Amino acid sequence: MSTVVAGAGLERASTDRRRRYMDRKSLVPLLLFLPPSLILFTLFVVLPMVDAATFSFFDWNGYGPITDFVGFENYADVITHRNFGTAVRNSLIVVAVSLLIQLPLAMWCAIALAERGAHINLIRVLFFLPYMLAEVAAGLIWKFVYDGNYGLLPAIGGAIGVEMPFVLGDKLWVIPAIMLVITWKYFGFHMMIFIAGLQSIPNEVIEAARLDGVKKWQIVRHIKIPMIRSAIVISVFFAITGALQLFDLIIPLSNGGPSHSSHTIVTFLYQFGILRMKLGFGGAVSVLLFIACVVVALAYRRVLFRVEQN
Repeated sequence: MSTVVAGAGLERASTDRRRRYMDRKSLVPLLLFLPPSLILFTLFVVLPMVDAATFSFFDWNGYGPITDFVGFENYADVITHRNFGTAVRNSLIVVAVSLLIQLPLAMWCAIALAERGAHINLIRVLFFLPYMLAEVAAGLIWKFVYDGNYGLLPAIGGAIGVEMPFVLGDKLWVIPAIMLVITWKYFGFHMMIFIAGLQSIPNEVIEAARLDGVKKWQIVRHIKIPMIRSAIVISVFFAITGALQLFDLIIPLSNGGPSHSSHTIVTFLYQFGILRMKLGFGGAVSVLLFIACVVVALAYRRVLFRVEQN
């Protein structure tokens, strides 16, 4: 009996030593790769955030010492600015379009293209290509498409006998035109996320449902969509945060016009903060945007935690 106990004790001690050795071994890549990442993150993320927060309390044009302390005056100017409400509204419209149009379209395409095959892979690539295109290039391409004089849209309208409006110069049409470009540009990215999730579902589950006589739409609703919940969670988070930070498409496409009617929060910051050399004002906008993103992230995590608990 004592021999058995001693043997068990030796085996446990050997296991503990092996675990400690593995823990020490795992510290090597951690100590090797973590410091450079932390240094880069500090230099390019943390310090600019601290600088922006500092600028927001001063009236500073980017030159000379930062001495003119104004407290929360920049924040008051941002909130009361006549175009800030428009920028916030447009950003919320982008969020709504991303969640209600872009993601359902991506899900529908993912379900249709989840099967493997050469021709299906080609279609996936075609849908994913817009995402691979640089935002500035995509904005310039669509600016030519929408051009009221020489663009593709008025050419098509003329061919069918319909006079097309100057969509980028019309307050009524500019936002729908931009939403179309955003959906075209990013739905392929979300589609690929959903396809990856759908392909991870075991075939046995789908085959068993088919043998039980479950209809296709029931398989999609009750089996496929619940089983790719993690992919949907990631996609929704990317859609919300990306919509709040939208910038690269707006500048080449409409530059916030006409009459500042198509600004998002970030283009508003660029137009009224950076270009006009009011870095304190721009810093206040960036701080408010950062707070909004943090609130969205924390609220999103809290909602997901409650769903998982239920």
